[in-house]
Amino acid sequence: MAAPARLCLKVRCFSTSVVNPVNKLVMPPIQVYGVEGRYATALYSAASKQKKLDQVEQELQKINSLLKDPKFSGLLVNPHIKRSIKQKAVNDVLTKQKVSPIMINFMNVLAENGRLRKTPDVVGAFSKIMSAHRGEVLCSVTTAQPLDEAGLTDLKAALNGFLKKSETLKLETKTDPSILGGMIVSIGDKYADMSTKTKIQKLSKLINEAI
Repeated sequence: MAAPARLCLKVRCFSTSVVNPVNKLVMPPIQVYGVEGRYATALYSAASKQKKLDQVEQELQKINSLLKDPKFSGLLVNPHIKRSIKQKAVNDVLTKQKVSPIMINFMNVLAENGRLRKTPDVVGAFSKIMSAHRGEVLCSVTTAQPLDEAGLTDLKAALNGFLKKSETLKLETKTDPSILGGMIVSIGDKYADMSTKTKIQKLSKLINEAI
């Protein structure tokens, strides 16, 4: 069996065996791709079956905070430390933090598969799934300068026009002076680059092609 297939099997086994081996995978409201997406989906399925989604989300955030400790994070990403040693260290830390058995089991799966270094990515993927579970639509807006209150209010009103009645906007604003002006908007699976920088690049390309 190829390595990716073994990985998928282990992850799927985690999500189905925590409660009942015959239970099928509970699919999340959105699909998150990559290795982190597969692990996050398996965790979502297992937590859904135990009705512990909110608890697991909180515990993942706690683990993410623990990763800010250089000693702990260094242990996880060090390729020269045996998996068994990493697994024991993680178990000891999580036991002291009194996290749920489902979370300890999940981290053990990451350790056994040599994926502990992917923990921050898994946390991010799970957060995206939970946002969709709550009906939140993630939106990121990048502008050259910070938006004032009036501009922010107008922006929220415009973005809310894309949402369904059951959805709520979760807005993140960023500033990047290099885009010169305009804005870059990412909402759900939609992306629009309306920055001055991109407009100039397109114009320059047209001019160069015409010469």
